[in-house]
Amino acid sequence: MTFYQELQLNQAGSKNLLKKSETLKEKLYHMWVYLVKIAVTMAFCFFFVSIFSILFGNENSIVGVVVLLCLMVFRNADLGIHTGQSTMLLALFFVIMTVCPHLANQFSPVLGMLLNIAALAVLILFGCHNPFMFNQSTLVLGYLLLYGYDVTGKSYQMRLVGMALGAALTCFVFYRNHKNRTYKRNLKDLIQEFDITSSRTKWQICQILCVPIVLCIAELCNMPRAMWAGIAAMSAILPFMEDMHYRVRKRIVGNIAGVICFTVLYFLLPSSIYAYIGILGGIGVGFSAQYGWQAVFNTFGALAIAAETYGLQGAVSLRVIQNVFGVVFALAFCVIFYWFMSKKKESEMTLHAE
Repeated sequence: MTFYQELQLNQAGSKNLLKKSETLKEKLYHMWVYLVKIAVTMAFCFFFVSIFSILFGNENSIVGVVVLLCLMVFRNADLGIHTGQSTMLLALFFVIMTVCPHLANQFSPVLGMLLNIAALAVLILFGCHNPFMFNQSTLVLGYLLLYGYDVTGKSYQMRLVGMALGAALTCFVFYRNHKNRTYKRNLKDLIQEFDITSSRTKWQICQILCVPIVLCIAELCNMPRAMWAGIAAMSAILPFMEDMHYRVRKRIVGNIAGVICFTVLYFLLPSSIYAYIGILGGIGVGFSAQYGWQAVFNTFGALAIAAETYGLQGAVSLRVIQNVFGVVFALAFCVIFYWFMSKKKESEMTLHAE
């Protein structure tokens, strides 16, 4: 494996190489490559988001984050269908992420929920056909981030330009990287494979319905940062219930641990470098291959931003409440939905038997 190829590995792949190292020299080399990868990735991310902030305003720095996520994921991940059709779908996804979160914020929580359901239905049914590729962690997360950091007026006009640029970049990189691949399926196949009795379709429906409902309830309860609850719910909803239980436990424990660590750093460090706690969290995520540790370090960046608006106590309370509510509601929703579907199937089998 070349130096460049090793740089392309994810955290789990790099740590696997470290475990398999037979000599100290080999282990030190893999560790050095791993550190270089994290440093380069952090520098590139910081530079990329900073460029978007300069071009489109600080209030649209989140656009840089969303575009960066899409670029980093879809340069390798695909949608499982013909490359040309996938590229057109990606362009459509950017339109949805640009327009629908903004419109939903203009409506009442209930009407906004209905629009969010429609928007997520397109993103998930056509962009997340293979749940184990975790495309929802890019598309739905991007949607929720833009929903939570909505802007108006001139800033929204700049957001339109920024998202258009992001769509062009993502589609270009995606098509270039996937144009030589052969796919047996197309868009029509995705529609035909929709099956309410399959684990995949039930998982998709839970994502489509549960995440907007969580957002709506949080907003009706006047809880700020409702997107936190939505993101927590999205991350917890998986095709298999055993995996969901694992995610829920790790999300709750990880966020509480992250809050405690952030609070300790908040009191130990001078106020002039509070903003860099978020960067420290990003580095921690880079070293984390397990979901629980990722949940710990993801908390740093979220709290670093929220503490400026709500103060430490307010930000910490919101973070814990929103995340616990999001994952617990998602688990309860999926348990009830799966139970309902099993009862419906039993009823249908009984009718056929008669």
